[in-house]
Amino acid sequence: MADSDIDQRLVIFRRQYLQLFEPDFLAWPPLKLLKNADVQTWLYKNLFDASRVAHLPPARYQVRVLEPLIARIEKAIGNSEHDVVSISLVSHLGSLTANESPSEPGAMQENSYVTFTCLKEGSDEPESTVTILERRHLVSGSKTTGFRTWEGALHLAAYLLSAAGPEVIHGKKVLELGAGTGFLAILCGKQLAAKHVTTTDGDDGVVEALKENLVLNGLGEQKVQAKRLWWGDDLKGTWVERECATEPYDVVIGADITYEPEAIRALVSTLRQLFDMRPNLLVVIAGVVRDAQTYEIFRQECMASKFTMQEISFQAKSIREQYSLFYAAAMPIKILKITRASIPQS
Repeated sequence: MADSDIDQRLVIFRRQYLQLFEPDFLAWPPLKLLKNADVQTWLYKNLFDASRVAHLPPARYQVRVLEPLIARIEKAIGNSEHDVVSISLVSHLGSLTANESPSEPGAMQENSYVTFTCLKEGSDEPESTVTILERRHLVSGSKTTGFRTWEGALHLAAYLLSAAGPEVIHGKKVLELGAGTGFLAILCGKQLAAKHVTTTDGDDGVVEALKENLVLNGLGEQKVQAKRLWWGDDLKGTWVERECATEPYDVVIGADITYEPEAIRALVSTLRQLFDMRPNLLVVIAGVVRDAQTYEIFRQECMASKFTMQEISFQAKSIREQYSLFYAAAMPIKILKITRASIPQS
């Protein structure tokens, strides 16, 4: 099957699969399509063939997708004497199930390759991806959940890839707070033409994982650097002050970093110090509003620091309308543009 002949429904299904989207919510191709032998061959080559797919999902996830996929194909074929299920698909499932799967607790600690398709709105550029090595269910000793990519980061990425978003990053020097897996930093450095990105997290283990993901995506330190930054610490005399003096930041980004009330004051303290060093800094923060009270704490702290907050109007699309980055939007996700209020001249 030539690339030009690929049904868009198959392409979306592959993108969701490589992003490890929950099987219950996958956009399964219609039965009529799955019945086609060429389609089954395409699915094997583009979803399960290790010689063609550089970073396959973990075996347990492959089984969770392949079992219902084969069941759907069998349903599509019915009693037909001319159609059969692809031998490659059946053999691959047999190979996966024959190998001893890790226990459930063990599986939760597994490293998983997650590949995100990142398409610029209205662009004819070839499909671009960001691959992240995640520990999706791991919480570190410092209680961080930075080993997986959350909805706020995906929503901010969707905005930055939209028609209105690229100017925020293009040609700019970017500082990321609470980077987690590094997805946004990699997107900025790899596809959004940031001049330089310094991506930070407060957890040493997360920072080391960040560095691995930068290498995985072919990004050297001249483009993106990963460093440790603990919110609330005095920045005077630190690498942040030195970097801000020699290579001053234009933009600060952060996603899913305002969900813990006890960390909000420290975060705002860090923003306040960054504004002291760079008064014209633009801060863009995105996050799911899981708790209205916590969001209000953040808003009040920003107001007390004389920040100006503006909510960017950008609605998350429903799952059925998403064609590249896939994420749930059951709860509101906000993107805030924060600047320092101008001080009147006396």
